[in-house]
Amino acid sequence: MAQEKAKPEDTEVYTPVPPKVTPGKFEYKEPPSDALILFDGKNLDEWVSTEDRNQPAKWKVDHGVMTVNKTGGNIETKRTFGSYQLHIEWRVPQNITGQGQARGNSGLFLASLGKGDAGYELQILDSYENQTYVNGMAGSIYKQFIPLANPSRKAGEWNVYDVAWKAPVFNEDGSVKSPAMVTVYFNGVLVQDNVSLFGPTQYIGKPSYSIKHGDSPIKLQAHGDKSEPISFRNIWVRPLPAW
Repeated sequence: MAQEKAKPEDTEVYTPVPPKVTPGKFEYKEPPSDALILFDGKNLDEWVSTEDRNQPAKWKVDHGVMTVNKTGGNIETKRTFGSYQLHIEWRVPQNITGQGQARGNSGLFLASLGKGDAGYELQILDSYENQTYVNGMAGSIYKQFIPLANPSRKAGEWNVYDVAWKAPVFNEDGSVKSPAMVTVYFNGVLVQDNVSLFGPTQYIGKPSYSIKHGDSPIKLQAHGDKSEPISFRNIWVRPLPAW
C-alpha cells in the first residue's frame, strides 16, 4: 500500500498547554555599549529583502516603529552572525482579527537559510487568548519545542524576546558537530531553556540538518495570512564567540 503524503497536521501538537503567566511591567532598557543596533526607529539601513539581497527592505517605518509590508516579503539583516544575544520587541495590532495561525502571524528566524521561510524559526503570534497548536504559539521553536509558559501580552501591547542563540557547527563532511541551541526569555519569562534544535524549521515533515551552513542573517517574516500586520522596534544584537 502506498504511503500517504505528509501533511502539516502531522507535526502539530496540542498538549500540554503551557500555563498562562502574567509578565511584569514592561520597562524600556537601553542597549548595552557593545550592541550592534539593527533597528533604532529611524530607518532600515541594516536590512535587505530576503528574495533579493541587493534590494533594500520594503517595510514601513513610522514614529520609531517598523511594520510588516506583506507585499514586500521577508526581510533579513545585511550582516551575518554566528552565535549571539538578541533583543527584539514586537506588537500585534490592537484591531487584530482572525484566529489560530492567522492572527498576527510572523516569525523571527534566528538564522536565515535563504529565500522563503528557510531557517530556524522562533514563532511570533497573538497567543494572548488565541488557541492553536502549542508548538506553533508565540514563544515556540516552530514545530519543535513548546514554550514552558505563555506570558503573552494582549493585542496592542509590546512583547519582548531576549534570545541567546548558539549557531550549529558542522564537520567537513556536512555532519553535525554541535546542534543549534537556544534560550528564550519572553516578556522576562523563560520559555526555552537551552534547547537543542533538531534542524531548521519544517512546516511539513520532521526537521533535520540537511544543509551545512556558516554565519547567517537574522530574518523577519512577512506571513501570508490576511490579518493586520505586526510591528517591531528596538532591535539589537551582541555577537558571541563560537562555542
